[in-house]
This record gives sequence, C-alpha cells and structure tokens, in this order.
Amino acid sequence: MKPETIKQALVKLYMLAALCFITFGFTTKAGLDSYEIYLNDKLVLQQYVNQPLNLRKLKLNTANDQDELRIHYKHCTKDDVGSGRSITIKDQKGNTLKKWEFADVRSNRSAMVIPVKALRALEKSNGKDGLYLHYNAKEHEHPEGEMLASLQL
Repeated sequence: MKPETIKQALVKLYMLAALCFITFGFTTKAGLDSYEIYLNDKLVLQQYVNQPLNLRKLKLNTANDQDELRIHYKHCTKDDVGSGRSITIKDQKGNTLKKWEFADVRSNRSAMVIPVKALRALEKSNGKDGLYLHYNAKEHEHPEGEMLASLQL
C-alpha cells in the first residue's frame, strides 16, 4: 500500500471513531436513574436524574381532588423498581410533612400513587411556602431521598 493510502485509511478510521463517540456518547440514557410522573394517565414530568439542572416544577393547579399522581421510578442498576420505596412531601425547610410507603413489587410499571386531595390538604395546613416531592428506596444512594419536583397546587 502507498503511504498516502494508509494515511487516508487512518484518517477515515479516526473520523468514524469520532463520529461514533459523538453519536452514542451523548444520546444514551442507559445507566441513569429516571422517573416519570403522571396526573392520572397523562405524563406531566419525565426526568433522568443526572440531566442538567431543571427546576422540575409540577403544576397541579388544574387538578381535581379526585385525581392521582402516579410516580414510576426506575433505578439505573435494574429493570425493575427498588425495594423499600417511599414518597415524602417536605416543606421548604426540609421538614417531612407526610410519608407514603409502598410495597415491594417486581414490575417496573408499578406506580406509586398519591392522591391530589392529600397534597392539597398538606398545602392548606402548612401554608403556600412550597411543597417538595422526594423519593427514597433501599437502593438509593441519598439517605435523605431524591427531590423529584416542587409542587404548585
């Protein structure tokens, strides 16, 4: 092979490797914790935990008292949900106002369900300083839980 042909082949190989890195290096979500929050059956928030900072405000001002939040949390290490799962509502100072604990299940489509009526009652009894939705499980690395969203009721 001529030296020019070898150089051209190496340049093409390098360009292909760089293109693969750019294409696959920034689009995959594998290996990240993720969650989806539904108001009844309508997706209202989807987030990958390690994405850039997002205000993650969950606007529920149009929700009815009969509506439910359905939270699906998927851990990076498993296709199924965590064990010892709980959802906690905290105030702006980090005080726990209410905690819901959920049974261990195997299906990654098993939702943690919170009634909107209960959230409105918490807001009414604790003022409008802000409520924050936190998730925790045995597999979770943050003992205080992961803040999923601030609630706007």
